[in-house]
Amino acid sequence: MTQTSRPVTAPRSDAVLDTASPAARSVAPPPRSAAVVNAEIRALWCAGGRLAEERRGEYEALLAEWSAALRAEVVTAA
Repeated sequence: MTQTSRPVTAPRSDAVLDTASPAARSVAPPPRSAAVVNAEIRALWCAGGRLAEERRGEYEALLAEWSAALRAEVVTAA
């Protein structure tokens, strides 16, 4: 009788160990309003008139957050 062995696989590198309690995982900060995010976007541009290349990622993230907040506010108003 031949014994077959199971292949050994390395742990997934993208696996994340979630050590937070269920209560901690369910608490998320409330989304910011479009007006608050817009003020932060304006502050980026007012700080020198030009957007520095190293701030471009921050600007793009703020635009995405602002867009989502604006959509949520329109849905709430409807």
